[in-house]
Amino acid sequence: MASFRIRQYQDQDYEAVRALFARGILEHTPAGFRHILRAARVRLALLAVFVAARAAAGSWVLGLGTVALALVLVWVLMRSLSTEYVRDALGTDLCDVAGSYLRAPDRCFWVAEEGGTVVGMVAAVPTGRGELELKRMSVSREHRGRGLARALCREVLAFARARGYGTVVLSTSVVQVVAQRLYEGQGFRKVGSSYPSLLGTLLNFQIFHYRCDLGDGTK
Repeated sequence: MASFRIRQYQDQDYEAVRALFARGILEHTPAGFRHILRAARVRLALLAVFVAARAAAGSWVLGLGTVALALVLVWVLMRSLSTEYVRDALGTDLCDVAGSYLRAPDRCFWVAEEGGTVVGMVAAVPTGRGELELKRMSVSREHRGRGLARALCREVLAFARARGYGTVVLSTSVVQVVAQRLYEGQGFRKVGSSYPSLLGTLLNFQIFHYRCDLGDGTK
C-alpha cells in the first residue's frame, strides 16, 4: 500500500516545491549531453574541429585537446539550457505558486507527501483553447518507481474530467524517456515536437508535445 498522500499545495511547501523542481530539471543535464553527442551534426562538427586544430598545430595532442575543450563547451551550453528553464519557472509561476494555481478557476497544484516531506508535485492550468495542461510534474529521485508519478498524473486527469475538459495536454523533453512511457501508459499520445529556443535548435534538443483525449467535454 502506498505510504504517500497527495494533497493540495500549501504555503509551507514553497521552498520544498521550488527545490524539487530545480533538482528534477538539472539532473537531466547528463542525459541531454549524451543525446546531443549522438546527433550527426555534432559529431561532424567535433571531427571538423579536430581536423582543423591538428592541421593548424601539427599535433594530435593539441587536436584532441581542442576537441576536449569543445566537449566542455557543449556541456556548458546544455547546462545553461537547463538552468535557464529553471530560472524562468522559478521567476514566473513558481515564484507565486498559490497565486498562479490556486486563486483562479480550473487551476490546481498538488504535492505528494511522505513522512511530512514533499516528494512529488504536479500542476494543472487551462490553455485557453478548451484544454487543460499538466505542468511541473516532478518526483524526487529517491521516491521513483513507487507509483507517485502515475498517481499525480491520474489526479490531473480526474481533475480535468470533473471540470468538463475533454483534453489534457503536456510537454516533456526528448531525454525524459521514463516520463514519456509514463504518459503513454496513461493514455497520452505524442502529437508534435518543437525546439525551446535557438540554442535548443543548435543542440538538437527537442520538446515533445502530448495529448490525452478524455471524451466529450463541456469546455
